[in-house]
Amino acid sequence: MAEFHHFGVPTSTPQDGETYMEGAKLYVTDPEASPYRIEFVRCEPGCPMPEAIQTTPHAAYIVDDLAAAIEGNEVVLPPTDMSESLRIAFIKHGDALLELMQNL
Repeated sequence: MAEFHHFGVPTSTPQDGETYMEGAKLYVTDPEASPYRIEFVRCEPGCPMPEAIQTTPHAAYIVDDLAAAIEGNEVVLPPTDMSESLRIAFIKHGDALLELMQNL
């Protein structure tokens, strides 16, 4: 079962409250601080994230089993630990870009 978490929007404009993720060379806002659960993503030149993540809006869902959720889908970003408590992956589902999130 997947539970909606946020909608991600690539931007080139600095946003209030954004956080820098040094290893990924990008800035993100906290979707939980947005009344519409929007996460703005701003990438620096040289950002190692796949082009699709840098340029395509995405919907994000929390899943119980990340490995099972990505099975059979086109994986854009394989499972990646973002913190001690969160692992994510990006997949294509048809023409849609999805971020799948698993709490550890």
